[in-house]
Amino acid sequence: MKWEFNGKGPIAAQIVLLVEQAIARGELAPGEWLPSVRELAAEASVNPNTMQKALLELEQNGLVNTVRNTGKSVTTDTELIRATRDRLVEESIRAFLADMKSLGLDRAEVSALMERRVS
Repeated sequence: MKWEFNGKGPIAAQIVLLVEQAIARGELAPGEWLPSVRELAAEASVNPNTMQKALLELEQNGLVNTVRNTGKSVTTDTELIRATRDRLVEESIRAFLADMKSLGLDRAEVSALMERRVS
């Protein structure tokens, strides 16, 4: 997994987002076992406590499961994964539209730009 942090917000929150995105893309498959907290922390160059905090939030959200004495895995709940992907898409669209509005573009101009880019 590629770990790129942007300085916008706490690292743990950025880890949560990166893992959510990896799950939504299918990079982390349903039921896939995750490396240990220490391995993930080393891979991401973060403190293990920060990684543990992020994984705990992902577990509370249902995207990660912990099996005692075995490890952590991605949920097999495909409906939750789909809902997470839909939420991430919605957040991206809202951010994009806010950026376009800050540039002075109205809905028609954004639609026209999108039409030109997609076709």
